[in-house]
Amino acid sequence: MSARQLVLRQRAELLRALCCGGSSEGLESVLDLLLSWGMLFWEDYQNVLVPCRGLCANTRVLLDLVYTKGDETCRLLLAAFKQVLPEAQRAGLSFGNCCTADLENIRDDTKELHGTAIQTLQTDRPDLVRRLRDHIEGALEVLLHTGSFTPSDCDEVQLPVYTPSQQTRRLLDQVRSKGESAAPPKGTVLYHKCLSYQKKLRSTVSAQSHFLRTYGGTSSLSLEDIYTEGQLELAQGGSEAQPQTGALGLEDVVGLVGTLNQEADTVLVSGDAGSGKSTLLQRLHLLWARGVALHDFFLLFSFSCRRLSSEQRELSLRELLFLHCCWPDGDQDRIFQFILDHPHLILFTFDGLDELMQSFSDSEQRHCCPTQCAPVPTLLFNLLQGSLMKGVRKVVTSRPEAVGPTLKRYLRKEVLLKGFSPGGIDCFVRKYHRDPTVATRVLECLRSNTALLGLCHIPVFCWIVSKCYKELLGCGEGEGSPKTITDVYLMILQHFFQRRASQRNTMGIGWVQEHQDTALHLGQLAMEGLGASCYIFTGTELQKCGVTEEDICMGFLIRSKDLSSSTNCKHYEFLHITMQCFFAALYIVLNNNSDRSTIPKLFQPQNRQQQPGFHRACLGHCLTQQEGALKEANKAAETPNLQITATFVSGLLAQRHRSLLLLSCPGPTLDRKSKQVVTCLSKGMQKHFKSIPRPVEGEKKSMHAMPGFVWLIKCIHEMQDSRIARDAMAKLEVEHLKLTYCNIGPGECTALAYVLQHLRNPVGLQLDYNYVGDVGVEQLLPCLHVCHSVYLRHNNISDEGIRKLIEKGIQCERFQKIALFNNKLTDACTECFAHLLKMKQNFLSLRLGNNNITAAGAGQLAEGLRFNRSLQFLGLWGNKIGDKGAEAIANALKDSQTLVWLSLVDNGVGNAGACALAPLIKNSTLEELWLTKNCITRTGVECLILALESNTSVKAVWLKGNELSPEEVEEMTQREPRFTF
Repeated sequence: MSARQLVLRQRAELLRALCCGGSSEGLESVLDLLLSWGMLFWEDYQNVLVPCRGLCANTRVLLDLVYTKGDETCRLLLAAFKQVLPEAQRAGLSFGNCCTADLENIRDDTKELHGTAIQTLQTDRPDLVRRLRDHIEGALEVLLHTGSFTPSDCDEVQLPVYTPSQQTRRLLDQVRSKGESAAPPKGTVLYHKCLSYQKKLRSTVSAQSHFLRTYGGTSSLSLEDIYTEGQLELAQGGSEAQPQTGALGLEDVVGLVGTLNQEADTVLVSGDAGSGKSTLLQRLHLLWARGVALHDFFLLFSFSCRRLSSEQRELSLRELLFLHCCWPDGDQDRIFQFILDHPHLILFTFDGLDELMQSFSDSEQRHCCPTQCAPVPTLLFNLLQGSLMKGVRKVVTSRPEAVGPTLKRYLRKEVLLKGFSPGGIDCFVRKYHRDPTVATRVLECLRSNTALLGLCHIPVFCWIVSKCYKELLGCGEGEGSPKTITDVYLMILQHFFQRRASQRNTMGIGWVQEHQDTALHLGQLAMEGLGASCYIFTGTELQKCGVTEEDICMGFLIRSKDLSSSTNCKHYEFLHITMQCFFAALYIVLNNNSDRSTIPKLFQPQNRQQQPGFHRACLGHCLTQQEGALKEANKAAETPNLQITATFVSGLLAQRHRSLLLLSCPGPTLDRKSKQVVTCLSKGMQKHFKSIPRPVEGEKKSMHAMPGFVWLIKCIHEMQDSRIARDAMAKLEVEHLKLTYCNIGPGECTALAYVLQHLRNPVGLQLDYNYVGDVGVEQLLPCLHVCHSVYLRHNNISDEGIRKLIEKGIQCERFQKIALFNNKLTDACTECFAHLLKMKQNFLSLRLGNNNITAAGAGQLAEGLRFNRSLQFLGLWGNKIGDKGAEAIANALKDSQTLVWLSLVDNGVGNAGACALAPLIKNSTLEELWLTKNCITRTGVECLILALESNTSVKAVWLKGNELSPEEVEEMTQREPRFTF
């Protein structure tokens, strides 16, 4: 009997078998097979499976359709029934001569015929339904990421009435209806493979990110428990074009906010050593791995530049991704092709670009082939530059000095990480100490020691202080309390040594001498590492420097997670790069055999990158019996790390630490080294002073300090000797000291105030576009008496910081000018300024632009202006004072005989405010009035014209961006040439 006759004879039984359970699953499975075998066309499928028609009716349509197609189709229908129906439902049915071999031949034939992704979706349909039904959400996520599906498409697939298999079929149907572009690459089961790889990658990244990587090696600090947000800011955030965008969040790092170059893919996160760059990346990794952030990125690959520096082999991009991150369990070629085809779904992160043992230049070899092998630095440069994997977003962390103009041209944007805010310090300490009583005591101790509080905005210092809280609480608030960076690191040195000594009950006054061998062993290792730009050490390198197991157990060295897990031998690194610099400084100070030229060369101010042999000249002499230790092939030691080391050397040689080190190093040797440091600092300062250009005629003599000047100031502060500070400032004779964009934070403010208070003549101190903050303002107070003006534009200062500044400023006779553009000031600070204006009748300039001052604040400010007889410049641009505020300011100043410049730009001032300003123009000494970007119409301008008729002192009134027509602008310009539109 033919298959066609069998179908007709068993029609009722076949109908009952598919419909008896009431579920359409059996019918849809049969249709899947017939589609995949090419026995039904897509139109046939749609004609059979009509949603509004009942299951039995649809099954009858299928049986009728197959019968009309002939014997071969009927034979395959019976084969499909046999494959789909459970054994109990197959009883009594005859399936003719269909066999497995025939079905395999059909599958092979149909797969040879398909050429497009849509055709492959049809031939692989049964397999896809089986594989994807347990991963439907992930498959939809892929389609969303690739832009193939919209959220409404996903909702339509995931209707609650559908079973998982039916949802999968709806998904495949949607893909088919959208055409070839929506189908998965090469029409394979890549959805499932990519989802499996994503799951494995998420698991790997989560495991790597769970515990705090940096400065947490001595205990298991859960990142989730300890992570505290740092202050993020766009590098161009200081520009007036971008007022107060609010705090940046973690996802803004890779988001659209602040994009400068949309053609570029690389985002740079820059910050000083210890500012939390690695921890920030780790937090991003963990959030992605848990699926709670970075939803736009399907795959994330994270790299450590320390580990990449040790990679000697040439690698292809594929090997770089899979060897250094996570190797797929199968289908590597297809997954890599998915990465190449969908670059916008991929995120690369590179931590510590400043630790890569090669700088980049335009002469770098261009490399754009993802399958061709190349040296790792070449791969990395071309990835960041965009020649390789264009479209993949890359996030790179680095200290600012390490990223030169060659790479900066290819940046999408730069984000600055500026450590903890005062609230962040509080949050971190309370997270670290679960006991609220202990946390409160630590915070009280910090608030009573403002110098230490200023240092704690750097997370690594905050961690040290939290870890060493017993030593901190025991030192009181007197002369012995920590004030400098060196003090903080000596505190953790004592803490670690104390922890080991407590087991032997031997920890006395000479604790440095007791552990001198360990300090020298680790110091030599640290020194060699800095000389070779090396931060990860093998067991052989430890043995060469005499580092013992007992030395390792002290806790300053930890197993490197970047390499130890991927190789058979153990690798070690210091808890933090600053810890390596500290031990190198200890070695320089304690090593009696060091060359006399070591310290002078360490402090050489010239650019070391131009001296290929510098690392040998500076560091090689202080290493005894180490021929060939530093290879010429390595680049010169990095300037930032050497500067940190020099800062520690200065601090260790301070007089206050002399008794601590005397038992370990002879007094004459300490004296000689101390004198060398003082001489180096003096020469460095003199070189800066000599570079001051002659002032232009009519202008004040100014010095624009470079970051190197700030470093020297910090070294002088570390020595805590007022005579050194006084001598250093004796020859600085300028009226204006500019420190804009010099990365000045609270810690730097402490050092500046310590040194600048010894200036002989008053100076204008310009600290615009730094991150001074409220804590930094408090640190500056000791030098306010030598400042005739202070410029603190764009420094994240709030009303509380201003309150303290004004409180001190009122007492300083020389203090006459202040500029606070683009901070976080509100009406709450205007009462302080009003008090200042009342009390200081020699105050000349007050600029409060681009803050959050309203009409109420302007009213309070007016109370002080009414009684002031000296103010010449008042700037309130970019606030929200409106007409009422303008009226209050105008009324307070109408009798002023000193005001020459007033700016109310972009304040919502209308005609009422303009008319209120008319008497001020009429009766005052005003020369310039700025009313740009307000709401003034012809009526308000007419009032100003009338006032100007009786005032010849006014030189310009700025009215651009108000509500005037071009014709009115032309007319007003003709009537009053002093108007500027």
